Amino acid sequence: MFVDTHAHLTDKVFQGREDEIIKLANDMGIEAIITSSVDLESAEDCINLSKRYQCVYSSVGLYPEFAESWNGQVGNDLATLAMEDKVVAIGEIGLQYTDGMPDRGQQEVALVEQLKLAYQLKKPVVLHCREAYGAILEILKKNKALLKYGATMHCFSGSKEIAKELLKLDLYFSVGGVSTFKNALALKETLKFLPLERLLFETDSPYLSPHPYRGQVNMPSMIGVIAQNLANIKDIPVEDVAREVRQNTRRLFGI
Repeated sequence: MFVDTHAHLTDKVFQGREDEIIKLANDMGIEAIITSSVDLESAEDCINLSKRYQCVYSSVGLYPEFAESWNGQVGNDLATLAMEDKVVAIGEIGLQYTDGMPDRGQQEVALVEQLKLAYQLKKPVVLHCREAYGAILEILKKNKALLKYGATMHCFSGSKEIAKELLKLDLYFSVGGVSTFKNALALKETLKFLPLERLLFETDSPYLSPHPYRGQVNMPSMIGVIAQNLANIKDIPVEDVAREVRQNTRRLFGI
């Protein structure tokens, strides 16, 4: 019934527990999980995990924290990894303008080059954005042609105004645990506005556990909590939400 479109199953907190975590997810109706990478090493780990488990797929990309390492060789290595079976997207990639992150120019170069790679390989992209919505929107508008194969804004937390602009680029929006927080009133209003046919589910495991599990390790098995919350926001049955979002996932990622 559900797909967790963004998790980090290779995180050290899950090490040695993969069988348990994936079985629990399957038992809770999660039929597939896309595990996301942040650099070349984690990309290889994600691919290896997808080879071990039939229900696991992967996305590969260079997270903005590692933008300083971007060069032609890294791009070639990433392209080789992206052509592996069960790699369904380039990501997570994007911008993060918080303190301690790499130079903004370096982040932007790495983002655009990976958008080009996704276009060349005919794959969708998974976008990360934190405190940089204006900049990423400008880049995406300038490079709209590179989004031909689709994109989703992972863990979207922007305003309704930003959402309207991203919709013009035909982006999807991944709904995660933050949407269940009691203080996420603005996000809930934005989700009420966004059309259901542009929404996906994610956990971002092991981070951002949904209410009432905040503070605990997040797992793909918690997608049902996120789905029920979205159904409440939309005021429609959770079965209808699950069916529509599942179709969205199939349309974007082909799974």
